[in-house]
Amino acid sequence: MKRFLTVVLNIVWLVLAGIPMALGYALAGLICCILIVTIPWGIASFRIANYVLWPFGRTVVRRQSAGIGSTLGNVVWVVVAGIWLAIGHAVSALALAITIVGIPLAVAELKIIPITLTPLGREIVPTDRPFATW
Repeated sequence: MKRFLTVVLNIVWLVLAGIPMALGYALAGLICCILIVTIPWGIASFRIANYVLWPFGRTVVRRQSAGIGSTLGNVVWVVVAGIWLAIGHAVSALALAITIVGIPLAVAELKIIPITLTPLGREIVPTDRPFATW
């Protein structure tokens, strides 16, 4: 039953919020990869795009090996692309919260904002809880 609920939530999410946000992350990743110096941020952006497409049943954890480099990299990311993607999540959450069906998806949308702002030093792992998005 848990697996079924996870799949249903992910399909609804994909249609209502996942595809537009994943395209935003893919665009940010493409721009970062073109600007050769920012390739690590591009890879992180593609990883988050994958997560944003199918978030239910997965969660984000801090990598134990992350250090000051990840923190400094996250500061650069926030200035370059993170803030715009976070605004996209907030706007999407507001739009989803208008309907009763969209309220849980809006909450999930807001829970994705921390990884949007600090993608380096994070890892996406599977979980057994269908509503775990953080």
